[in-house]
Amino acid sequence: MPRRWLGVLLVLLVAMLAFLQYRLWLGEGGRRSVAVLAERVDQQAHENEGLQQRNDALAAEVEDLKSGEAAVEERARSELGMIKPGETFYRVVEPEGSTPTPVDPAVDDDSELP
Repeated sequence: MPRRWLGVLLVLLVAMLAFLQYRLWLGEGGRRSVAVLAERVDQQAHENEGLQQRNDALAAEVEDLKSGEAAVEERARSELGMIKPGETFYRVVEPEGSTPTPVDPAVDDDSELP
């Protein structure tokens, strides 16, 4: 009789070990889900780096706008098209349907044409 209980106990221990191994490798919170979470953490850290750089650039731009007139003037010229008194504004408009011919730096302008 004790030998039979020892067999049942051994089978239960093997079944419990198999169940725990299954949960370790394949179950919720196992190695696979930990690897997936680690990948997501790496992606989020990379995204955070980019956002931090953007925030730093914006903070520098705000500081520049607060401290100097040159940055305000440059933004007014580029974004609002403003000019200073006494300056003349010229707008160059290409005719419709024409495309400007690209300049090839390899072609010498002084060369003779056939």
